[in-house]
Amino acid sequence: MTGNILDSMTEQYNSLTRSGKKLADYIFTHTSETQYMSITSLAENCGVSEATITRFCRVLGLSGYNDLKLALAKSDRVTDLGDPSDGAQTINHEDDFDTMCRKIHSSSIVSLNETLELLNEAALVRAVNLLSGARHVYCFGQGGSMVMAMEAWARFSTVSSNFIHIEDSHMQAMAAALATSKDVILFFSYSGSTRDMEEVLKLAEHNKVRIILVTHFKKSRAAEFADVVLLCGYNESPLQSGSIAAKVGQMFLIDCLFYGLCRKNPEFYASARAATAQSIANKLL
Repeated sequence: MTGNILDSMTEQYNSLTRSGKKLADYIFTHTSETQYMSITSLAENCGVSEATITRFCRVLGLSGYNDLKLALAKSDRVTDLGDPSDGAQTINHEDDFDTMCRKIHSSSIVSLNETLELLNEAALVRAVNLLSGARHVYCFGQGGSMVMAMEAWARFSTVSSNFIHIEDSHMQAMAAALATSKDVILFFSYSGSTRDMEEVLKLAEHNKVRIILVTHFKKSRAAEFADVVLLCGYNESPLQSGSIAAKVGQMFLIDCLFYGLCRKNPEFYASARAATAQSIANKLL
């Protein structure tokens, strides 16, 4: 596919199937919204199947749904710094440093507020109980989400040696294949829709491993595998992949899980934190 994706859709509109036209009509009307949706949400909103969306992408010469979202983001108005221009916190090169910093700050506040609004206390309590009772907790993620998995592992490692972080997707699959119902996987995936993630979670599901998912999309492929879904706020455009604002909400959830775990046995975890703090005291100048 070359040129603007909307132009390509217009050119091929008459050759599309009835469901393809239904999908195209929705995208024409909701171009900006579509780029923030999971494939499951788009299918439900349009009244078509996920398979129809996949075929639609191929007809347009795209590799898949994520490629479509990226193409839509590029076709929409974009600033000279590469971000979508329809947000209140959009940064332009004309902004002075004070304005730039205030917009970044505002984005982080939006992320925190939205994550708090999405927070489900029952889900959080269940997640904490799973973490507390697990033999091992595997902190997994891929790409930018791998960084969040590492943050979770680093945070929980101050109170427990049961938390394990593995970066490589092959090694994650191997760990999932050997895990049991006594283990838990804490998986970070903003989109909830990646191939490597699905492979790991299929293995975990087969072994009856409990899965806690941190994601932005309640209706996503990963959510179908998860025992508990914790939602982070902030609508991240495909052109904003890896944005700090999206990570802020996930960091908030990590801390909620951390203190939730510590509340279950305050004296034990306070002692553990003191021990780990003392262990690195001599390394500080």
